[in-house]
Amino acid sequence: MRRSRSNATQAPCHGLARVLSKLGVCSRSQAETLVRSGRVAVNGRTVTDPESPTRRERDRIAIDGEELARAEPLHVMLNKPRGLVTSVNDERGRETVYSCLRGAGLPWLAPVGRLDKASEGLLLFTNDPAWAARITDPDSGPSKTYHVQVDALPDAMLLARIEAGMDCDGEWLKARSVRLLRTGQRNAWLEVVLDEGRNRQIRRLLAACELSVLRLIRVAVGNLLLGDLGKGQWRHLRQEDLAKLHDVTPATACPD
Repeated sequence: MRRSRSNATQAPCHGLARVLSKLGVCSRSQAETLVRSGRVAVNGRTVTDPESPTRRERDRIAIDGEELARAEPLHVMLNKPRGLVTSVNDERGRETVYSCLRGAGLPWLAPVGRLDKASEGLLLFTNDPAWAARITDPDSGPSKTYHVQVDALPDAMLLARIEAGMDCDGEWLKARSVRLLRTGQRNAWLEVVLDEGRNRQIRRLLAACELSVLRLIRVAVGNLLLGDLGKGQWRHLRQEDLAKLHDVTPATACPD
């Protein structure tokens, strides 16, 4: 049966809090708080239900009486220091990556993927959820390159085992590639490239090989290099940076 023109062209509805986060206004949890506090209006009517159906493309949304305009896409890279949590707020009161962006006058930005508290290096932020989804897509997103210091001197057989993959607590984990960067008397630096980003993937994979991680630094996403960006420093991504994120061949980064 042929659908009516009005049904075929009707804009999709989503919960109001989700729409606010997709517009790059704030995080989903912050949006829920804003809505429940009565600070958000849709088409001139105050809405207090975060799940209230809202059409992102057609409804007029205002916060504290100020109508929202679509935010310009913004992309930022940060050299995350070790010891910071990749979260907006931490229930345990730990310092987060947003302390590095404080006072910069940036609009709301969400992290693209995560680095755990003990990890450091290249972390992306954006107010464009669709772009973030493309970057983190395990099938089509760019690879991630890490430099990892371990507490042993792994041989070629062990590196091949890491590339081949293994079962880690019921989950098959592997690296796209692993190579030895340099060695000391009792430890070594490895370059590990991942096609996907599972929870604590490198740490779990190396632990299964009886290797402990001393440092873990993300040095590249696609062919976008961390470069000489200082610890805790950030910068805007340029058009050429965005293009590098989608290059197929992984970058070769200088060892830390």
